[in-house]
Order: sequence, then structure tokens, then C-alpha cells
Amino acid sequence: QVQLVESGGGLVQAGGSLRLSCAASGSIFSINVMGWYRQAPGKQRELVASITSGGSTNYADSVKGRFTISRDNAKNTVYLQMNSLKPEDTAVYYCNARALFSGRWYDYWGQGTQVTVSS
Repeated sequence: QVQLVESGGGLVQAGGSLRLSCAASGSIFSINVMGWYRQAPGKQRELVASITSGGSTNYADSVKGRFTISRDNAKNTVYLQMNSLKPEDTAVYYCNARALFSGRWYDYWGQGTQVTVSS
């Protein structure tokens, strides 16, 4: 089992910055990929950014150049630095961990943190 605790959401004006944090605990050795997803009202949950255990990153086109995902292995924490925020970035952001147990993949989710960008 993997537990994820997010923090760092809030209200910010357009053009501002926020940093989200996601602390993992439990069977962290089994985690292969961690990422951030978001879900706006009336929309499907979408991938924002992900990072593998080897450090490879992937970003949604809509956030490239503005958001940066990173990880601190010593703290078992993944961060999402969000700069130049836009009103369309408003959503609930969820941390995700994909772990491999006994040959099967499992997805774990945090509780979500609200990010609101005012125009």
C-alpha cells in the first residue's frame, strides 16, 4: 500500500505561482511513476505531469514551459512548481503513484488540493 498526502494549493492571481507537494509513505520502494493530474468542474481528469523513478519527465502540452515536476527521493516527496498560472489552470489537483506489486500495476491517489487562479 502507498499513502499520498498533498499540500500547497490555494488561490492565486493570474501570472502568479504555486508549488504543490506530495509526500508518499508505505511501500514506496514499489513506486515506478509519480504524477499530478487535475480535474476541473465538468471535465475529465487529465494528466498534468509525471516523473519516473529514473527522473524522466512528461508534461501536458498546456503546461509545458510553465510547470516543473521534480522529486526529492530523500523525503519521498514530489513537487509541482506552477508558474505563469492562468485561470484555465483552475482545478482540483491530485497526486498519483503507480506501483508494481507481484507483477500487477496499482494506482494510488491523494485526496486532492484545490488550485484557483483568478483573472
